[in-house]
Amino acid sequence: MPKLYTAHATAIGGRDGHTETDDQKVSFDLAAPGSNKPGTNPEQLFAAGYAACFGSAIQFVAQQQKLDVGQVEVKADVDLNKDESGFSLGVTLNVTLPSLDQASAQKIVETAHQVCPYSKATRGNIQVTLQANGQSIAQAA
Repeated sequence: MPKLYTAHATAIGGRDGHTETDDQKVSFDLAAPGSNKPGTNPEQLFAAGYAACFGSAIQFVAQQQKLDVGQVEVKADVDLNKDESGFSLGVTLNVTLPSLDQASAQKIVETAHQVCPYSKATRGNIQVTLQANGQSIAQAA
């Protein structure tokens, strides 16, 4: 499999530290959720990355199907949960595709979930809820 890109990031100090990419395009102080300290947290960073990646997957699928989906909006909600082994994540992806009817929007979201690298990485590991235009369409583990 040909490698297209490798991202490099370092985190120092865990949830109360700092994270930065090698090119310094991403550079954030970190703060645990609910701490009221300045900074972001890993869940916010994951939500931003998953939303962007899933939006690109929607555009990729639309291009393959020769569909004009207009402006794609993906809202990602990432939950940090306490479970029997410590902690886990859950994700809800709500995709807004106002130029498509509901059935078409649902189909393209389900197809994008099959090709998105974040979806592939999380499949079988965390609960991902998919929504199209505010309506739940699938539960995928």
